[in-house]
Amino acid sequence: MAVEEAGQMYHCDNCQVNVSDSVRIRCHECEKFEEFDLCAACFAKGIEIGRHKKTHSYRIVRAWQLIEQHRFPIFTEDWSADEELLLIDGLRQFGMGNWRDAAEHVGTKTKEECEQHYKDVYVASEDWPMPDMNKTFSVKFARTAFEKRLKSNPNKSKVLSSQPSNHEIIGYMPGRLEFETEVENEAEQVVKDMVFNDDDSPEEVELKLIVLAIYNSRLDRRVRYKNFIFDRGLLEYRKTQAAEKKRPKDERDILNKSKVLARMQTREDFNELSTGLLNEQTLRHRIAQLQEWRRNGITTLEDGSQYEVERSQRLSRRANTLRDSAHLLERLHRIAAARAVRESGPEQHKAGHYHGARKPNQASPDIESAEGVELLTKSEKAMCQKLQVFPRPYLVVKETLLSEYARRGSLKRRQARELVKIDPATTNRIYDFFVDSGWIKTPEQAAEVLATAARAAAAKLAPVDTAATAASAESAEPAAAAATEPASAAASAAPAINGLAAASTVASTS
Repeated sequence: MAVEEAGQMYHCDNCQVNVSDSVRIRCHECEKFEEFDLCAACFAKGIEIGRHKKTHSYRIVRAWQLIEQHRFPIFTEDWSADEELLLIDGLRQFGMGNWRDAAEHVGTKTKEECEQHYKDVYVASEDWPMPDMNKTFSVKFARTAFEKRLKSNPNKSKVLSSQPSNHEIIGYMPGRLEFETEVENEAEQVVKDMVFNDDDSPEEVELKLIVLAIYNSRLDRRVRYKNFIFDRGLLEYRKTQAAEKKRPKDERDILNKSKVLARMQTREDFNELSTGLLNEQTLRHRIAQLQEWRRNGITTLEDGSQYEVERSQRLSRRANTLRDSAHLLERLHRIAAARAVRESGPEQHKAGHYHGARKPNQASPDIESAEGVELLTKSEKAMCQKLQVFPRPYLVVKETLLSEYARRGSLKRRQARELVKIDPATTNRIYDFFVDSGWIKTPEQAAEVLATAARAAAAKLAPVDTAATAASAESAEPAAAAATEPASAAASAAPAINGLAAASTVASTS
């Protein structure tokens, strides 16, 4: 076993980490040719370099168990001769006053300890620049508190590396200007085992050259992608996101759609194109705004500004009105449902009243424990139980059909099937249920209600004989249906329809 040289630094032959003050593994077989040391991490991975194999015999060398000849103190009890040599060598190599690099070169002292020791031993010496060479000590080995801490923390040295976590872009290593996964990341696989032999035929050589040309083209593509990323500033992800969030939604959509053209243009051309598209969008919006002003008779910018303010206020009021109308419509639906239940009686809403009964072998859903069942009436629960429809989907269908009815004033069976994309038979039964409950009026029923209201209004205005009144009312039905307001028709209708007619008026007005 060779004796370690005094003041020598040791590095891992694989990762180059300093192992002078920590545990290192020395290959016993490679030591015959040259020293080969590995740190504990590389040894655990089974690293093989050159003639070294992971099956070679080895020995463990510990920093506090080195067989050295110069561990005795010469100037102070806490500095060994090896440390003195390393300090002087570090100052000569890195320059006087560079205490940080000198301390790393010593390996067992901090930069403050190195600076203070040099001032006490060398600068303050009476024989400056030489220290006092006549000191004697009773201890055999110099041992410092730092060396005692080595046993509990042998891996003191911090390896400088560029990890993906050092940057906001995952996988990017800024210290190396590389990515953890490159474009064409598997390009090297086709050439890693390629060898040009002396006995290769011309065809084999030509084939290998073609493979190398393909490999070079893939490398060129990798370089183009990286240059594009660096040139366009795509690594500043947070800055780019913050700038995009400040833009309106329509501008963000235009920029996102135009990004596909970025690779075909230079940075200046793409920026000019993006600016032009945004300006075009701004001009289009301005032209549309001016055209709207002209249609409304506005000829000055002051009137246009006032119009925009009033328009925003109208939109806000309309949104509030629609929201309030929706709540009112739901309330009227519940009132109408409750009235229909009271007027129809319990016998008409028994299970099996609608279009046949449930098949005996068909499993019935548990409606009573389903979500939203508390929002249904007894008749609605019975219908959902028969149709095997859960409350939540039924409420969605109900809201869709009644909202469309409130908007139109009437609703056909075909229109209901077009609105609700479910089984047509189920939609027809739900539609029939709403009609029977008085929640929805068919076009014929709506026309009859309006005709009745027209006849009543005509009778009040011109009291004539019954036959003439009936004839004039029948001939005036189309005109009365177009001219009579929904509110007056609803006022003349039956009490059970009064709430739904009022909801239709509110919805059509808003």
